[in-house]
Amino acid sequence: MTSPKRVDPNLPRLEPEPDSHPALPERSAVRRSFDRAAHSYDEHAVLQREVCSRLLERLDLTTIEPRVIVDLATGTGQGAGDLHRRYRKATVHPMDISEQMLKRARRQGGWLRKLPAICADASHLPIADNSVDLVFSSLGLQWVDDLDRCFREIRRVLKPRGLFLFTTFGPDTLKELSAAWQAVDERTHVNAFADMHDIGDGLVRAGLAEPVMEVEHFTLTYDTADELMRDIKRIGAHNVTADRPRGLTGPKKMARFREAYEQFRDDGRLPATYEVVYGTVWAPAPVGKN
Repeated sequence: MTSPKRVDPNLPRLEPEPDSHPALPERSAVRRSFDRAAHSYDEHAVLQREVCSRLLERLDLTTIEPRVIVDLATGTGQGAGDLHRRYRKATVHPMDISEQMLKRARRQGGWLRKLPAICADASHLPIADNSVDLVFSSLGLQWVDDLDRCFREIRRVLKPRGLFLFTTFGPDTLKELSAAWQAVDERTHVNAFADMHDIGDGLVRAGLAEPVMEVEHFTLTYDTADELMRDIKRIGAHNVTADRPRGLTGPKKMARFREAYEQFRDDGRLPATYEVVYGTVWAPAPVGKN
């Protein structure tokens, strides 16, 4: 069996970067954003840690005993670390588009430094066909600019009956923030998030089988809208769409934005909704086998 190959982050990246749809993430912006946020991510990624833990718990419902695992969009390595502890006989590959996130993950502990990390984009997996038993991805798919291609790549690398377990954000995510900005102008200020049903359709188009999808809502609260914006920036999750405003927002627009967000204040706090989509899907069994 051919193992996933490691990518030297210092080498030029060969994958093409097509022109992004205005509402989709811009790949180079995603990479820069998470590189910059790597040093502050762990301190502020409260929701991300909780969702990752809940996704890991779902492995208790399976009998899978993987030997090769890819933690796709590993960030600072929480998922990779827990997968390594859970499956001691498996080789776990932390993968992320951000070199700085992978460096941060390696600082988390001696054992993480020993895991064979891969710096690569989720739509261009430098991994051999039919070589992975489990692809795990917690809150990473929302940063992919071509979900269909990403799902085809995951289908390609999974062994027959391999498992793809993931979470991503749904369209209700940051709905209050989006509504407040819509009161200011018509530009895209908040990333777009795919609907659960569209994600499920994409998995089926890629040839994956038996998709099971669920949704859970979380609400974080803040004293001010500015506090929310800072929190988003510190984890690298701010607007990276192609149509995002490129300059500083003027004081008059910021004042209108803050005023618009105030309509959502409840019990003295401003809410920020997150819709989390959970997905479980399998690579099909070989023809003639159940």
